[in-house]
Amino acid sequence: MSVLDKVNSPEDVKLLQEKETASLCEELREFLIKSVSKTGGHLAANLGVVELTIAIHKVFDTARDKLVFDVGHQSYVHKLLTGRKEQFCTLRQFGGLSGFPKPSESVHDAFIAGHASTSVSAALGIARARTLSKSDYSVIALIGDGALTGGLAYEGLSDAGGSGEPMIIILNDNGMSITKNVGGVARYLSRQRMKPSYSEFKRRYKKIMDILPGGGAVYRFTHHVKQSLKDAILKCSMFEDMGLQYSGPINGHDVSRVVEALEWARRQNSPTVVHVLTQKGKGYEHSELEPAQYHGVKPFDHRVGVIGENGKTFSSVFGESLLELASCEPRICAITASMTEGTGLSAFSTYYPDRFFDVGIAEEHATVMAAGMASRGAIPVFAVYSSFLQRSYDMLIHDIAISHEHVILAVDRAGLVPGDGETHQGVFDVAFLRSVPGMTVLCPSSYNELSDMLLYAVEKVNGPVAVRFPRGTEGAYKAGGAELVKCVRAGKDFTLVTHGISINTALEAADNLSHEGIFVEIIKLGAINPIDMSSIAASVAQTGRLLVLEECVGKGSVGEAVVTMLAQEGLCPKTVVLLNTGEGFAPCGEVDQLRKLCGIDTQSVCAVIREKLRAENDTWMIQNEPVSEAYEPAPAQIELGDDSHLSMVSVPYVKDIAFEDRKENDEQNSA
Repeated sequence: MSVLDKVNSPEDVKLLQEKETASLCEELREFLIKSVSKTGGHLAANLGVVELTIAIHKVFDTARDKLVFDVGHQSYVHKLLTGRKEQFCTLRQFGGLSGFPKPSESVHDAFIAGHASTSVSAALGIARARTLSKSDYSVIALIGDGALTGGLAYEGLSDAGGSGEPMIIILNDNGMSITKNVGGVARYLSRQRMKPSYSEFKRRYKKIMDILPGGGAVYRFTHHVKQSLKDAILKCSMFEDMGLQYSGPINGHDVSRVVEALEWARRQNSPTVVHVLTQKGKGYEHSELEPAQYHGVKPFDHRVGVIGENGKTFSSVFGESLLELASCEPRICAITASMTEGTGLSAFSTYYPDRFFDVGIAEEHATVMAAGMASRGAIPVFAVYSSFLQRSYDMLIHDIAISHEHVILAVDRAGLVPGDGETHQGVFDVAFLRSVPGMTVLCPSSYNELSDMLLYAVEKVNGPVAVRFPRGTEGAYKAGGAELVKCVRAGKDFTLVTHGISINTALEAADNLSHEGIFVEIIKLGAINPIDMSSIAASVAQTGRLLVLEECVGKGSVGEAVVTMLAQEGLCPKTVVLLNTGEGFAPCGEVDQLRKLCGIDTQSVCAVIREKLRAENDTWMIQNEPVSEAYEPAPAQIELGDDSHLSMVSVPYVKDIAFEDRKENDEQNSA
């Protein structure tokens, strides 16, 4: 029997001898490579933390002690060691294991994680709650050097250093975030990596003094001159200057050394940083050579490695289009928050390095910097994932909108995304972008429209503008242009308003219904802020029925705005249906599965329209096409007027473990 087969809980890890621990490391890497090659996921980061995670579980009891991950890309080994090995084949699958820590999944997951730089703040909050409740457990934050490019990490470190709260911050330093780290912090940590001599000297010196007669007194004396010695060797100590004790850097692939450092940190009973050096992608030749390529992977053949994709995506088309525009307009600059490759800007960074700025994982800074550039005549284009742009809401209002700066936001991964789950769904930007005064929001539905609307954003828009587009490839709709509103199909029975990639679902539904004698008129919005209501109003006046289909949350949706504006114009259709992702959080799964869950897939659209027409007792010859049992139209009815109603189709709220349950567990553990 392999060692991994015998490990079903952290208690089993603690019982392993040194030789068995070494075997477990090898088996875990082999398991990860084979498993993630089938499901897809974050591979390189997890290969790099095998020994570190084992050491954490040798020292701490994560059912009692609170381990807070940063981002959570590196939580797979933790999941395997905490009883989730048999479920690992469901990783990132619909209804399966999350690719990130999730308290509702296991008592060993202390706090949700999915975005960078949050762990220290969350861990400090947990530590303070522990102190207030007079509980007794350790609190550990595991943060990568990439996350230290985010400002929130320093807010947490600063407060933690001044708090005196006992907590341990493990800095997992592999020189990478997704791509190679940038900025002054990366250079500082690079100097620390190059000079591990001090920490090694201190360890050996203390061990010798503990053995020698009178060595304790000598050690206490020399301890007083430690700071001058450290300054001479390391030049500076950022963490200790912030009030944190510091140990390292140490080899993060030496389990016994990491265990020793963590046990030392726990004895300090104060905020302490343990700096470990790891290799991202360790143990798999392909990922060691190309760690960025193996950060997040789709299923692949682990025997030959990941084969690069050459097909077009919205991200790649954005990058190509921006590069072409930049060749004609020297004021165009590109900004990314550590997502050069993911946002399609690799070629731009090569051709125009002086006009390309990777600011690290610092979306707020990127937004304000873009405002500053625009204020002096540059045309900054900030390419950012929808879920990460959420951090910049205050900056959008305070630094861009008030001054009406011409900043272009290329909002990638807008809408539902596969695999990553609740923390990465780009379904909130419609609501918050539309709330920003003066913000133009464009929604291309095809590659051609993306290119044309990017040109429109650069040349025609005065003030801030967002161009939002989904992850992946375009659908059957391939038309171009930058029209702010367009009737793409005439019909007399139902008005269907949509935007972005959802046009493909709308067209497919209209095709299916046309065979049943139901003719849907489709209005496609190229701009969702401001909204041109003329075509919508004319169509609704003719059909008397409205359905708004969109891949975003219900509150603050385009559908709500359209209904309000129709009412203001005195139009009260007899049937109004808003189809969106509702008020919950969409879990991990493929996009088609999530659309079906949310009731915004083709079959659901057709079923809702049929249901509404039947309810009116109109004389349509409707074929009795079977409806999937998985589709359940929401029963809630919201009155709009004497003879109209609004049907809301929404996702059930995906709840975490209740606070009371977590509190009860903490109290039991303390007892």
